[in-house]
Amino acid sequence: MNFIFISPNFPVRYFKWVEALADHGVNVLGIGDSPTYDVHPRLSRALKEYYFVKDLSDYPKMLEACRYYEKKYGKIDFIESDNEWWLESDAKLREDMGVNTGFHPGEMRHIKAKSAMKTCFNKAGVKTMRYVLADGPDDLGKVLDFASTVGYPLFAKPDVGVGANDSYSLKDEAAVRKMLSKRLPETYIIEEKIDGIIVSFDGICNSRSEVVFATSDHFMTPIADVVNEDTDYYYFNNPFSLPFHDVDGQEFYRKGCEVVKSFGIRSRFFHIEFFVLAKDKPGFAGMGEFVALECNMRPPGGYTPDLIDYANSVSCYEIYADVICYDENRQDMGKTKYYAFASARKDNIAYLHSEREIFDRYGDKICMHGRYPEHMARAMGDIYYYGKFTDFEEGKKFAAFVAERAK
Repeated sequence: MNFIFISPNFPVRYFKWVEALADHGVNVLGIGDSPTYDVHPRLSRALKEYYFVKDLSDYPKMLEACRYYEKKYGKIDFIESDNEWWLESDAKLREDMGVNTGFHPGEMRHIKAKSAMKTCFNKAGVKTMRYVLADGPDDLGKVLDFASTVGYPLFAKPDVGVGANDSYSLKDEAAVRKMLSKRLPETYIIEEKIDGIIVSFDGICNSRSEVVFATSDHFMTPIADVVNEDTDYYYFNNPFSLPFHDVDGQEFYRKGCEVVKSFGIRSRFFHIEFFVLAKDKPGFAGMGEFVALECNMRPPGGYTPDLIDYANSVSCYEIYADVICYDENRQDMGKTKYYAFASARKDNIAYLHSEREIFDRYGDKICMHGRYPEHMARAMGDIYYYGKFTDFEEGKKFAAFVAERAK
């Protein structure tokens, strides 16, 4: 089997996906924008071959690289990046190379545009937040009418975009007028703002859109707040076999599986985000209900796949390789499950407890710690501590201990 992996060098820990595929006997053929000498040693060892393209947005060069691999190794079976930035390019490459194991360009709108995603969520019976689209001053009246219906605050972000950058909370009419005083750089989706937490349905499905592995991440601090308000960040992974403390886990699992089918996701990792309401939203949903936010056709960001592994006592990298090779999960899913917590610190904040104190108290629970790369630090913090616990409340205390600030 020939698997072209786009940008296997970024994010840096993507070498784990390549290693798992190579361990399954797959010829993994990399195309990346890091010079060969700068490729991580583990990635270099796992790849069958690496092809350097200076700019991955240079489509003719990317197509040239794929055709080189096809000529040398034969028919290409998969083309994937598992990276939000390259999903559209991946789709075009598949179409031009005759690869049918993933999305093609004609299927991309409901994958990339947040407004188009709502149709798929609704088809699966999941509520979505009310919204309007805006491009600039001509849409002011429409947005103000919308605000009079759903109330302030509103939340604005690019309709097609990645992460929390360029997102805004619009607290009142003045904020709306300021935002729409000139033409926006791209179309924005403006939604009613929900008071709650983000809970994700993460997992891997086979070629028939059947979920073969699922777990759930609970993001207690919105990344938008971490970015815009300099707050600390913590979240945890909750396996579905353990009790949930903020949403009906069984119903969440059932609806998550229906959403995967509705989007037509095949043979890939998915990261689907929902809001769980912290209080009633009159005319829309009640406290504790979950409503859809967005669907991402990739693994969750940062080092979350590793957190998933610690929580579920399994390798999601190996499960993914199982699906690519056998269209099923062949891993042992009967091992002990844990609540795995990730708590982060920022360099510019003084904390009450030293790192030595953290390890003295939780050393036997900590499974991973270190510094996030610079490109992740703004959204997630500078230093991270991952710990796993059989007791949910102990995990919460761990996260609070790490983040407690000096008086």
